Amino acid sequence: MARIVSLVVLLVILVLLGGLFVRVMAGFLLPLFLAVLLAVVFGPLNRWFRRRLGKHDRLAALLSTTCILLLVLIPSLLLLLGAGHEAQALYRTTIEGKAPAAPATHEPAEQSLSSDAARLADWATQRLGHIAGRVGIAVDASELKASIGGGIQRLVAPLALRTTQFLAETLLGLFVMLLATYYFFADGDQMISELMRLTPLEGNRTQQLVGQFGDLTRAIVVATLVSAVSQGLLAGGGYYLAGVDSLVLLTALTMLFTLVPVVGSAIIWAPICLWLLAVEGRTTAAVLLAIYCIVVVSMVDNVVKPWILRGRSNLHPLLALLSILGGVEALGPIGIFVGPMVVAFLQTLLNMVHAELIGLTRNEAS
Repeated sequence: MARIVSLVVLLVILVLLGGLFVRVMAGFLLPLFLAVLLAVVFGPLNRWFRRRLGKHDRLAALLSTTCILLLVLIPSLLLLLGAGHEAQALYRTTIEGKAPAAPATHEPAEQSLSSDAARLADWATQRLGHIAGRVGIAVDASELKASIGGGIQRLVAPLALRTTQFLAETLLGLFVMLLATYYFFADGDQMISELMRLTPLEGNRTQQLVGQFGDLTRAIVVATLVSAVSQGLLAGGGYYLAGVDSLVLLTALTMLFTLVPVVGSAIIWAPICLWLLAVEGRTTAAVLLAIYCIVVVSMVDNVVKPWILRGRSNLHPLLALLSILGGVEALGPIGIFVGPMVVAFLQTLLNMVHAELIGLTRNEAS
């Protein structure tokens, strides 16, 4: 009886300390998760360094982390810095224009817009007013223009301000992620061995789960990121040929929104085509850019992902889509990766349970 009471007390203490631990580490869960992804994706590189350096595991971990810093993180950070600079410039030119800030008045929202944004509001007002007139709806043109102008301001201002705020909040997370990645490389085998020791599953089953997690994670993350980068670079080339300004910002946003299910990069290139058509009056450039993005950019996802996955993930396309949508709804942007990984991992567990049940049935029959 005393042993049961002692076990219960230990479990209560474990739960309390576990909850406190999660609360303390909550701010670093995302960098730690990203570090796990980097350690898994670049695991083959670390193992290559280990084979070349013999028993110098920590030196191999340092070289692997340095490669990640030079090849992935620094280019990404430079891209974000360039995007943030162009976002600020876009905010100043599109919302503030060249005129000094006007005092607070009750004038319509479009008065604070630059000439380009005002032309876009005029174009949208004319088109919407024409459509409303054809269906017999009376529309106040001035109120409609003020509403559209306010919508443009609310769209662009958070984009510029949040980009800078995001850059400021990223520095600590990058440091934690790099440090955690180094230790995952250096002590990852020991961590996995300790996990296998604490897990009540058989050793071969735990090893199978770890192997499946590594394979699925590497395949899903690499396929998703390569597809996003490919679409962003191809779209950026189209923006350059079309003579679009804020090239770095728009390319970075295209890479980012490519990860959004269903609509993807069209969130960015469709408004750009509309801007070329309505504001700059360049109909040919707008039409050609739209055709290029539909035919080339949007089709990359259907080529790159199947080529990289090649049977590594047997998720049905509908289930994969729902896993991404559910992951984003539950966990935010990181759910783009977590959702498919959880579903694929669950599928692996179900296959293992099925194999165990078949083995038990055969043993009983014999």
